[in-house]
Amino acid sequence: MHDLIARASAWLAEDPDPDTRAELAALIDAGDEKELAARFAGTLQFGTAGLRGELGAGPMRMNRSVVIRAAAGLAAYLKKNGTPHGGTDGGLVVIGYDARHKSADFARDTAAVMTGAGLRAAVLPRPLPTPVLAFAIRHLGAVAGVEVTASHNPPQDNGYKVYLGDGSQIVPPADAGIAAEIDAITSLDEVPRPEEGWEVLDDAVLDAYLARTDAVLANGSPRTARTVYTAMHGVGKDVLLAAFARAGFPEPVLVAEQAEPDPDFPTVAFPNPEEPGAMDLAFARARATDPDLVIANDPDADRCAVAVEDGGEWRMLRGDEVGALLAAHLVRRGAQGTFAESIVSSSLLGRIAEQAGLPYEETLTGFKWIARVDGLRYGYEEALGYCVDPEGVRDKDGITAALLITELASRLKEEGRTLLDLLDDLAVEHGLHATDQLSVRVQDLSLIADAMRRLREQPPARLAGLAVTRAEDLTKGTETLPPTDGLRYTLDGARVIVRPSGTEPKLKCYLEVVVPVPAHADLPTARTRARALLDSLKRDLSAAAGI
Repeated sequence: MHDLIARASAWLAEDPDPDTRAELAALIDAGDEKELAARFAGTLQFGTAGLRGELGAGPMRMNRSVVIRAAAGLAAYLKKNGTPHGGTDGGLVVIGYDARHKSADFARDTAAVMTGAGLRAAVLPRPLPTPVLAFAIRHLGAVAGVEVTASHNPPQDNGYKVYLGDGSQIVPPADAGIAAEIDAITSLDEVPRPEEGWEVLDDAVLDAYLARTDAVLANGSPRTARTVYTAMHGVGKDVLLAAFARAGFPEPVLVAEQAEPDPDFPTVAFPNPEEPGAMDLAFARARATDPDLVIANDPDADRCAVAVEDGGEWRMLRGDEVGALLAAHLVRRGAQGTFAESIVSSSLLGRIAEQAGLPYEETLTGFKWIARVDGLRYGYEEALGYCVDPEGVRDKDGITAALLITELASRLKEEGRTLLDLLDDLAVEHGLHATDQLSVRVQDLSLIADAMRRLREQPPARLAGLAVTRAEDLTKGTETLPPTDGLRYTLDGARVIVRPSGTEPKLKCYLEVVVPVPAHADLPTARTRARALLDSLKRDLSAAAGI
């Protein structure tokens, strides 16, 4: 306890934030060993997702001290590796931020650190969608970018996402290089942080992003689909409305209770369209206004959720369904280039690309990998992430994805058809690719490690009555994939991938079954068969993993 108090007191002496100083001082005064131990058990690790964690005092929380160290480590890495001339001047770092608690503070601290390190810093003019930051990096010729966001995490979290000059998120070995520079910082006193010297950008960069959205839609395409839109208490509303107005779509009907930024996300348990209940207000608005589709962004607007009316009820389309719809739409428009997805996404994309004679690639989970595919034309991930304009934004973009799915809905509407009709056509053409997920959130991270170890030591021979024809431990890598902590099981007509989440305390199991569909009349039977198989996969996998 004495050592704990000493470390906490040393941290307190350097902490520049009066809020976390007061928090930590109260814990020290109370002698709260449990809380202090949790906050000083180590340091929040900088990885390929940057930083993400709960707000609070201490090295295991997100706070200004941790962010200043991260920014200083990034600056040192850039000075060694990433500026145009390998020197200390001329390298621009663009900084964006969302509307979460402390995001603006973290952005200002980052700008101050970059300026103090001899780099140039430019901060976006206000809280804006993450894809605007990803666009700005390439548009402005920056050597790096930082987005302060925790995306769709709970309100008590924040995060720090790092991009390099190609406009895509960092991957190894850059993450380890930056982490090493962060670890080399012994004291905040050695990090210069001038109070001025960086630029606050005006709306020109946002205007350029919006102008770039013109490239997403086909000239002369129908623009008739009517939408209900929710920003999920995030920063997407103004940019999406401007993009829709520019494109000539009907103005979306807003879910008023969720339209404005609110870091407390008061109407949802989790600000993620995939979470149960998150779309209830949007569906209520849709029942009242009868649109053609419902669109939702997550709080930093890099993801796009789509819902449709199905049998008199509104339902969310799965990310894999939207991914296939956008791919089919781009193929029909004559798109050329590589179609790519992560290994946890539906294999239907490969079938669509193959039939169209287009290159296709699978990557590890995360847009940091998808964005690096050579010749990328379209990439998606089942977690509602879509890259439909890689020349503009080399990351997932919930604004341009919303434009493209609304264009598709408009075209189908002109034909007297719907998104569901096109999904039916794809199922008959390629087989019904039904996906689901078994996701377990834990308080104790050792439960995830235990489940992975159990599956490695005793891999299942059968799941859902289907023989496991191939079991792969992805920590060893494959011919086409670098190593990652994951397991992949190939079955006769099914596929299962198990991996720890990279951003949340979750074990995620991705399930896919493929059921042949001879004709449209066979779709109900195929769906019943697919649902039964998915349910059985969940039960058997849960038992095998002990979760």
